[in-house]
Amino acid sequence: MKQLLEFLARSVVDHPEQVQVEEIVSGDRVLLRLMVAKEDLGKVIGKQGRVARAIRTVVKASAIKDGKQASVEIVD
Repeated sequence: MKQLLEFLARSVVDHPEQVQVEEIVSGDRVLLRLMVAKEDLGKVIGKQGRVARAIRTVVKASAIKDGKQASVEIVD
């Protein structure tokens, strides 16, 4: 899931080298913390949060496929 989130985020931003994902595992729950450059934050969130919502949906679907629960937190 971490690699999936990194791939999705790097596809959207202008500075892909600054994309970082921190994975915190607690049993069957996974928290993914996404950090991007300040100027790319708006691109990751999107208008009215649409891009962020889409990224979260894809990551959650991937987690369910693996039998886990995942949540994505975008850190500024």
